[in-house]
Amino acid sequence: MMLEIDTQQQNKLSGKPLELENELKTHCVDLASERVGGETLSCSDDFFAEMENLIKPGRGIFIDDKFTDRGKWMDGWESRRSYGRDNGRDFDWCIIRLGIKGVIRGFDIDTNYFRGNAPESVSVEACVSEVEPNADTVWHTILAPVAVEAHSQNIFAINDDTAWTHVRLNMFPDGGIARLRVYGEAEVNWEQFIDGELIDLAYIKNGGKALLVSDMFFSDKNNLIMPGRGKDMGDGWETKRRRDPGPDWSIVKLASQGSIEKVIVDTCHFKGNFPDTFTLEGMVSSSDDFSEGQQEDKWQPIITKTKLYAHREHLFINEIAVSSEQSFTHVRLNIFPDGGISRMRVFGKRNA
Repeated sequence: MMLEIDTQQQNKLSGKPLELENELKTHCVDLASERVGGETLSCSDDFFAEMENLIKPGRGIFIDDKFTDRGKWMDGWESRRSYGRDNGRDFDWCIIRLGIKGVIRGFDIDTNYFRGNAPESVSVEACVSEVEPNADTVWHTILAPVAVEAHSQNIFAINDDTAWTHVRLNMFPDGGIARLRVYGEAEVNWEQFIDGELIDLAYIKNGGKALLVSDMFFSDKNNLIMPGRGKDMGDGWETKRRRDPGPDWSIVKLASQGSIEKVIVDTCHFKGNFPDTFTLEGMVSSSDDFSEGQQEDKWQPIITKTKLYAHREHLFINEIAVSSEQSFTHVRLNIFPDGGISRMRVFGKRNA
């Protein structure tokens, strides 16, 4: 299905970028991030700066005196100047395989530090493909050509409920883009799991969402449910030091309503700043609104206050205080009084 979106509509959608970015970050995940398995497959040209930079963490950086044998080093994807181009194309493009198949709700097309070499405009197409896109792939425009600003986050909302596997970022006529964020919601094929299998219902690639935290001064809330073990202390959820008894907390919406039968709390790399103890609570709710103490009376204990240790993966089965017949839609991890957790895994059986 072709989604027609004109430039005027997109400019209107991006009229309040800070509010829109906050909404996308709160309710969506970056489907293209290399951390969740996103991959840049091919591009028309990346003479000055490699396409792989597009999906790296953080915003692009700038090092004033760093050059390569091809010119100024840039932290992004940058093509050569297009005049005299003999390949028959009037724009540059890059194809990205999403790490998580999903419905796209918005883009952040970030031209950070591309001041005199940003493109004039961009567009994005998407497809559904089980194989690497080729000449026969049918692409659908989900962001029609729209002007972008240099050295800026250019944020756009998307209104389309199709779940996609790949996107193609086009820039007109050439230039550089630091980062591409593809914000959306995971679509999970539950047929890929065996009946009765314990599934990590909090896992970001299974559709879990980190909704709200008390504090994320040192690192992002989504790190808690990312793939793998943390690579360092920055790859976890860490709060600043509290000056009261606490706790700090993180609310995660499970990928599907289900039982909770095994929990892993990993303090990998947190050696002098791990929490002393933790609890885990759960609830069943159709709402994701937890602002100003909303739904506070619905929380039910799952694991009572339990000791944690430094730089260790903690497994909890017998400590779970609820029956495997019970099911939950949300969990809240409470850490006393504060500190850092690398990963949380919540294994259970999904309700049919």
